Amino acid sequence: MAGTTVFTPALEGIKLVKSENGEMLSRPFLDACKHILPVIDKFGAAMTLVKSDIGGNITRLENKYNSDPEKFKYMYSMVQVEVESKTAKGSSSCTNGLLWLTRAMDFLVELFRNLLEHPDWAMSQACTDSYSKTLKKWHGWLASSSFSIAMKLAPDRSKFMEVLGGDAVKCDIEQFLTTFTPLLQQNHKFLASVGLDDMKAS
Repeated sequence: MAGTTVFTPALEGIKLVKSENGEMLSRPFLDACKHILPVIDKFGAAMTLVKSDIGGNITRLENKYNSDPEKFKYMYSMVQVEVESKTAKGSSSCTNGLLWLTRAMDFLVELFRNLLEHPDWAMSQACTDSYSKTLKKWHGWLASSSFSIAMKLAPDRSKFMEVLGGDAVKCDIEQFLTTFTPLLQQNHKFLASVGLDDMKAS
């Protein structure tokens, strides 16, 4: 299709995430996140850990949604059920899944913002800066060390942008930042409202 980039499916999906009342719909939100996985693939080995983490959390939330699509039509209903049953803080909870999925997406959003705003930065600098602003404070020593090692595998910046679609992709990245960031902020706001936005890695 003419005029499409690796971001196009995600951008189309993001439009469907909210209900008419502004509520986060489970299936469209998870689909939008899934559409970002092919973008992560373009980073190669550097993002293997991030992709695996995102994929695992999407699967966890999808399984819950599929167990009762009517009951879990809205994303936050999964969290509310766990808050009521006092299981939200469990490492395998959907609350934990949504929190870490949102944090990983925060990292990607920040990374693409860096790539747009700092054309002189090497990819490793863009990645490290994004990590320090988002995931680092929630990670323990082991996760931070693993991430630092992975970032040494970051692709060459100019080659990466070329693989994404060159200058043509910049408009899509801007649109992605503009439309996806508010969804992540809404997730954080909801999780904070139930006292669960500051859980650290166990």
